[in-house]
Amino acid sequence: MKEMRAVFTETLIELAKKDDRIVLLEADLMRATGTTPFKEVYPDRIINCGVAEANMVGIASGLSAAGKIPFASTFACFAARRAYDQFFLSGNYARQNVNLVGSDPGILAALNGGTHMPFEDVGLMRNIPGLVVYEPCDGASLAALVPQAKDHKGCTYMRLNRKASPAVYKDGEVFELGKGKVIKDGSDITLIASGCVMVSEAVKAAAELEKEGVSAAVIDMHTIKPIDAELIIEYAEKTGAIVTCENHQVVNGLGSAVAEVLGENLPTPMVRVGINDLFGQVGDVTWLQEAYGLTAANVKAKAIELLNVKTAVHV
Repeated sequence: MKEMRAVFTETLIELAKKDDRIVLLEADLMRATGTTPFKEVYPDRIINCGVAEANMVGIASGLSAAGKIPFASTFACFAARRAYDQFFLSGNYARQNVNLVGSDPGILAALNGGTHMPFEDVGLMRNIPGLVVYEPCDGASLAALVPQAKDHKGCTYMRLNRKASPAVYKDGEVFELGKGKVIKDGSDITLIASGCVMVSEAVKAAAELEKEGVSAAVIDMHTIKPIDAELIIEYAEKTGAIVTCENHQVVNGLGSAVAEVLGENLPTPMVRVGINDLFGQVGDVTWLQEAYGLTAANVKAKAIELLNVKTAVHV
């Protein structure tokens, strides 16, 4: 269970060895985001922009225009809220290749409290035309997806847990931006999750459902935009019931993206597990999971409720 910020920095260092266009920008948070080792290896390819996130994204956009491949890193609350205009216009509208990294999304801000807890960042980013929005759930998926973001023509936004995450995959597992990954097959219901908090909880919930004779598929929808509509439709047809699980407001996040696909292609009974129109608060991650219902127990309960709805619809 290596810290994901360490995996991110190690991955970026390895990429930088092969591509001298890569530069890293920080907003005075190198110790917090774990990127100090990059500075030690490439002191001339990192810029600390100070507590000026909007300016950082503007500089990153300029570097991209000059042929560089910038990764701009800060807490997700600042990446999404403070730098949104610059990322929208200078980065995306200008057709640059800025890779914005927002760490500690949702309840992962923990003891930093509600002011630092972005439950809305995916919703904001989903509205930017052409932007890729992704959220690795562990170190293996992070190490596989960041190089693809580097090579992507256009901007990306990554939600990144700073701390250690339970390992879901083995090192070297294959991933593709824009394509969900089936962790477990199933025939009765599908749990579609994103991020380190909810993918592991969905896996636990599926195991508990299995004990009660319910066959639950689990999909890691690591790329929220573009969403893997083909996979969603496939499992909606296969199981006839969908539960989405996200560390984000249920409005305009993963659940909304899945609902849009189903509503336009294959209306299917579904329920969204996530933050329900609430602000953040101070607490450790375990306590916050309980407070907001981001637990395997709640996912299981919602799945059982949905299975009853599914049965009633088919009757």
